[in-house]
Amino acid sequence: MGTQALDVIKANTSLFSVSILSAGNNVDLLIQQCIEFQPKYAIIGNSDKFSSLKEGLKDTKVKVLTSIDGICEALENTHSDIVLTALVGYAGLKPTLTAIDQGITIALANKETLVVAGEIVTQKAIEKGVDIIPVDSEHSAIYQCLVGEESNPIEKVILTASGGPFRGKKREELLQVTKAQALKHPNWSMGAKITIDSASLMNKGLEVIEAKWLFDVNADQIDVIVHPQSIVHSLVQFEDGSMKAQMGLPDMKLPIQYALGYPQRLPSDFERFNFMDYPTLTFEAPDKETFVNLQLAYDCLDKKGNSACILNAANEIAVERFLNDEIKFLDIAALNQFCMENYKFIQTPTYEDYVETDHNVRELAKQWSNK
Repeated sequence: MGTQALDVIKANTSLFSVSILSAGNNVDLLIQQCIEFQPKYAIIGNSDKFSSLKEGLKDTKVKVLTSIDGICEALENTHSDIVLTALVGYAGLKPTLTAIDQGITIALANKETLVVAGEIVTQKAIEKGVDIIPVDSEHSAIYQCLVGEESNPIEKVILTASGGPFRGKKREELLQVTKAQALKHPNWSMGAKITIDSASLMNKGLEVIEAKWLFDVNADQIDVIVHPQSIVHSLVQFEDGSMKAQMGLPDMKLPIQYALGYPQRLPSDFERFNFMDYPTLTFEAPDKETFVNLQLAYDCLDKKGNSACILNAANEIAVERFLNDEIKFLDIAALNQFCMENYKFIQTPTYEDYVETDHNVRELAKQWSNK
């Protein structure tokens, strides 16, 4: 996400400059990017690599920081117009809230921020007059479909899903799924965590919860449809029955550029879609019995409170354990369901409750065993 955002900025240097760059572990790439784009701040998430970053940027004016607190400090000391929040998982919550406090427009590529604490985040954005522009291709599609429709109520939003590498498979066929198989997405090139989430349909479940907060809709107004070609990125249905869809080739640079340039559509040289290359577009219902994570997300919308925070924390550990060969693919959903059923439910959580829930559920998820 970050490298593609920088590609967009590089193609539009008369419009954009970079104030802050951050990375989790890839210090060498971060150094290269800082030398090229000369931000005011560079932040490395892994504090063990702080000295390497500082050494690599010693001949520049870039101020070097570390950790989530470092990102928040940088946000408080720059006057950025827009911030692309693309951290993976729960880690995006605190920096996003900090940016909102600073009145900075949010280009949101970290769905977990709204999954974990959607009510707090959206309320704070309203209070501060801050726009949240989604960057996930599905939510960007819906956002684009709603431009000019402010006075027309939504009847339904329909999120499309590729189905991932295991589309059409049943539970018994997934018992011995390997890590390599799960990491092979048919249409998108993404990081390991989001790729596994896509394979388990948890990514779509998180997007269902995100859609509730972005577009102020209820669970029964959010549908998911499997669309293997990933050309129709999502749709909106209005009260008169008409539908609008946003279409295009699967390329994250387009929603990134749309968010950065909004409300203008900036010209690009991105590859164009040709109907003749895709003479057939197909759609099918998702299998919630095999891919339980999607149903768990809908359960969170019904239950509310801190349930989505529980699900997200459990899933982050479950995916980590799967990638470390500690649990099997189907155990991801089993672990998630266990945590949802066994951690305390809080009907009206505060920010501190979300922090505590996230921490404690992670510990619970680390202890889970399928034996």
